[in-house]
Amino acid sequence: MSDPASHDTTIWVVSDGRRGIENQALGLAEAVGRGLGTPFHIERVTVRKDGFVTLPSHSHPDIWIGCGRAAIPFARRHRRIFPDCYFVYVQDPRARHDDFDLIVAPSHDRLVKPNALAMLGSPNRITPETLATAKDRFSDRLDALSGRRIAVLIGGDSKRFKLDAACARYLTGRMDRLIADGASLMITVSRRTPEAARKALGEHFRQCEQVWYHDGEGENPYFAFLAAADWIFVTEESTNMLVEASATGAPVYVLPLAGTPGKFALLHTELEAHGAVRPYLGRLDSWTYAPLDETRRIADAILDRYRALCGTADSEAA
Repeated sequence: MSDPASHDTTIWVVSDGRRGIENQALGLAEAVGRGLGTPFHIERVTVRKDGFVTLPSHSHPDIWIGCGRAAIPFARRHRRIFPDCYFVYVQDPRARHDDFDLIVAPSHDRLVKPNALAMLGSPNRITPETLATAKDRFSDRLDALSGRRIAVLIGGDSKRFKLDAACARYLTGRMDRLIADGASLMITVSRRTPEAARKALGEHFRQCEQVWYHDGEGENPYFAFLAAADWIFVTEESTNMLVEASATGAPVYVLPLAGTPGKFALLHTELEAHGAVRPYLGRLDSWTYAPLDETRRIADAILDRYRALCGTADSEAA
């Protein structure tokens, strides 16, 4: 591996392009880049459903960061093409652990491998600068929301959870109560939100003056919602949204869905132990905690290993 200080470092982000998957690898790549202290650029490599992938032209990756199942088989292929590259995978690659120099897996997966690092939740793109920029970009719309502002992040169906009609009614009732108490809501649904729930929520809240309801159309105000929120409510199935909310320093409440948490109960417990998350018991409490910054911690660990392989760690220390 070449000295990262001798040239612009190229970081590949490999995924199937789904926002929740790509953003994990992209957030980690951005954090690694910030930690380099030298010029870098990031190339996005998207694997289509049919398996076709277009490699960036005239680009040799120094660090390869993949996330999601679609990225797994390409690590072995790309390692043959780019033998000097450092390969990182986010999540548990199941049976392909030896294809990577480093695996970054959520601690609730309980992955124990010599080349694995555990982190609380998942990597993300949240930084103070990201939040400030988003808040400024949507300031006019945000300023129109009076009183206390609450972000409500609604996910949807997963292997363990369902957002069924009963859950949708429960969520609507909770939000109606918050509005009645004088709060303004910033509500966003996700790609996993069932169409029936998306339609019902939209019909109920879209015309309410105290609500900014984002259904996925147009420019995404998600980061602005996080930045402007005095409190954040998140449905319990979404690791990404729970961790991103916990990266803001704002109090986070968990909203239940139908199902059983299984291993995700450990994630909820860890976020509660960090001080970010509490169950909602019908009243808004205020508390503080250090914004969760696991992405930076993992990025620093990647850089330590990468520099050691490049032979630059001792020279920098000197």
